[in-house]
Amino acid sequence: MSATAVVDEDAYRRLIEGHRRELHAHCYRMLGSAQDAEDALQEALLRAWRALPNFEGRSSLRGWLYKIATNTCLTALERRPKRVVPIDYAPSADPMATVGEPLVESVWVEPYPDERLGLEDGFAAPEARYDQRESVELAFIAALQHLPANQRAVLILREVLGFSAKEVAATLDTTTASVNSAMQRARATVDEKLPDQTQQATLRAVGDERVRELVESYVDAWERGDVDAVVAMLAEDASFSMPPNAEWFAGRDAIRAFLPRGPLSIRRRFIPIHANAQPAFGTYRWVEDEGRFVPNAIHIISFRGEAICDATCFLTPAVFPASGLPDEP
Repeated sequence: MSATAVVDEDAYRRLIEGHRRELHAHCYRMLGSAQDAEDALQEALLRAWRALPNFEGRSSLRGWLYKIATNTCLTALERRPKRVVPIDYAPSADPMATVGEPLVESVWVEPYPDERLGLEDGFAAPEARYDQRESVELAFIAALQHLPANQRAVLILREVLGFSAKEVAATLDTTTASVNSAMQRARATVDEKLPDQTQQATLRAVGDERVRELVESYVDAWERGDVDAVVAMLAEDASFSMPPNAEWFAGRDAIRAFLPRGPLSIRRRFIPIHANAQPAFGTYRWVEDEGRFVPNAIHIISFRGEAICDATCFLTPAVFPASGLPDEP
């Protein structure tokens, strides 16, 4: 069925439905926010609907939709600051100092609930450098945010989605030479920011059964409020952050000092999920006055070998429904 044959909105929805999830993931990579990605996707699909009479089939429908989605994201990026993780925002904090007020500006990278949205294993195309799950890992999304918008688009389209330099040039209305130059600069920046091994490679090396054991031990330690047991699972140089709080803590000693004053001063419950293609949890805190646990955070961990090298607790309970999490554990 050609796009020009579409005559009503229901037929249009059926035509684009198979591309919706991958376009949403693309917008997330570009914008660093699942909510911004949803807004951009809706705007892009509206633009595509309006432009449909002009689609003549000179490119694939998929390529045409990616062009519209990419340019929608580039427009969105012109209107707001880049998103970051706390480690890229400020130096590590004193664990004995008072935690400041959360930053209300939309400056933080947000979690991506892959259980709900669906991510495929493997590569989008033979030419892609990163597989689909690697390309939404927290470290990769954070690294992308360091790139100028056009470089970000080039790297994602070339290295994640496997479009040719010529196709990317047509998407961005530029030259192949400009695309290749931007690709070179973008790759150098991202390679500098990324760890030596992706989380997907680390998790495969550790093995599913051992990862399950480590995750269960981590949950058990948190739910028992056992600071020593939590800290024992951390790498010596581990980091711990809680956006939208700007403070983050570097190293076992600092985390050990902070946890009893902060999150482990309150009872917690954890529900394992996956976010950003990594082990993650929906966490709930006990509210004494209400006599119940309430949604608190999306807590994502990263491994280096069998040690946890980073824990990021996104204090954004509004994303619980998109993660398939209940109101109470």
